[in-house]
Amino acid sequence: MTDPHDGPASPSLYETVGGAPAVAAVVDLFYAKVLADDDLAPHFRTTALPALKAHQRAFITTALGGPEAYQGRPVGEAHAELGLADGDFDRVVTHLAASLTEAGVSAELIATIADRLAPLRPQIVTSS
Repeated sequence: MTDPHDGPASPSLYETVGGAPAVAAVVDLFYAKVLADDDLAPHFRTTALPALKAHQRAFITTALGGPEAYQGRPVGEAHAELGLADGDFDRVVTHLAASLTEAGVSAELIATIADRLAPLRPQIVTSS
């Protein structure tokens, strides 16, 4: 039971960025940037983009403390055969930050989101 003296709960990062509509918009912006990147686009040639976007929306929602639980494959398993290097990871983070900025998310909140995603690097980067 919540103590009424605790005050209202702080909004989750998910609520702060604008919920489902904002996450969907960011995912669309993000994939437009990734697919326009000559170094990253080849990794997506055989990928069903609608399914990938749905997984990404669920993943980001979960990472930001939203109501949707990510049900996809573990991150390491999903990226194992892609042969991604540190530079690929950095490019993806750059595109995500640019997409969040374009969607109106503050620099402070983008840094918080980046801090939450940074521990995934060892699971995603499998090539040097």
